[in-house]
Amino acid sequence: MKVGIIGCRGIPNHHGGFEQFAEYFSVYLADKGVDITVYNSSLHPYKENEYQGVKIITCSDPEDKLGTAGQFIYDLNCIKDARNRNFDVILQLGYTSSSIWYKLLPKDAVIVTNMDGLEWKRSKYSKLVKSFLRFAEKLAVRSSDFLISDSIGIQQYLKRAYRIDSKYIAYGALPYKVKINENTLKEFKVKENAYFLLIARVEPENNIELILDGYVQSNSEYTFLVIGNVEQTKFGQYLIDKYKAKRNIVFVGPEYDITKLNYLRYSSRLYFHGHSVGGTNPSLLEAMASQALIAAHDNEFNSAILGEDSFYFNSKSDVSQLIKQVNKANYLNKVENNLQKIKNNFSWEIINKQYLDFLETCYANKD
Repeated sequence: MKVGIIGCRGIPNHHGGFEQFAEYFSVYLADKGVDITVYNSSLHPYKENEYQGVKIITCSDPEDKLGTAGQFIYDLNCIKDARNRNFDVILQLGYTSSSIWYKLLPKDAVIVTNMDGLEWKRSKYSKLVKSFLRFAEKLAVRSSDFLISDSIGIQQYLKRAYRIDSKYIAYGALPYKVKINENTLKEFKVKENAYFLLIARVEPENNIELILDGYVQSNSEYTFLVIGNVEQTKFGQYLIDKYKAKRNIVFVGPEYDITKLNYLRYSSRLYFHGHSVGGTNPSLLEAMASQALIAAHDNEFNSAILGEDSFYFNSKSDVSQLIKQVNKANYLNKVENNLQKIKNNFSWEIINKQYLDFLETCYANKD
């Protein structure tokens, strides 16, 4: 079986959830002897033609010159190239900027699409963009041979909205084997169990402002670390300006070293997960795998994964109370329960196998 992965910025991961998945899954396929190719953006720092047995094809990406419009050109370039590769299966990660080119997808390949989250609900988008995203979602549903939902909530939504079935496969995470790493704490100028942590793309629907307002309201003297692309977005610049007088709020910027991130999550007093749009978010699973105590925004996507093993918030007052009252040392049972969920349900070995089995089934059942 010859598989191509499109729809991400490339591997190894230097961007986000889809890229993390593409890295782990493609290497897994290569180890299993599958002929696997991942498309990389020309803006990606990795310039080799192969990564741990995975073929890399780099396509021109003008996003640095054109902004968001460049993503559509990059996806078009990937799809045009894929037409010449004789793939048996194309795994499409998301649909936001690729679905408009659906008529150009290779006719002989099975198209399997991970539908991602409900992109049109993201508050950062204008009404016009949201309308386009609803349209793009419909195109992706119609043009795909098979669909994957990364959460039960997304699966149920697709059934309601389009009366179509999809395969539920979540993301994965690697259980973190704790290694004392004092250098990381020194680098970020924090002490174990004496700081709060949030790791996310800096977007309004991730509730970063609500969380930080709650932190300010609590009058806590513990540091609050925010790791994300804060300087790369207008919203991020707004947050920097809003909280510039709060010396204990530290905007770190993006960090992709998984070893550092795991230890920061593990050593935090309370980890805040504010994502409110989408399915099973990779950063949530990584927090569980890192043995962090989690406070999550109260919505169906988060509660479906965490159940009773998290604290939940809807307002800055909720956040303030959690910061005042909750200490990881007193809730190690929740931490352990979440770690067991990763081992039993969300380990990469389990998720990768589910994906491979599904792709093989899709290929075998092609009309």
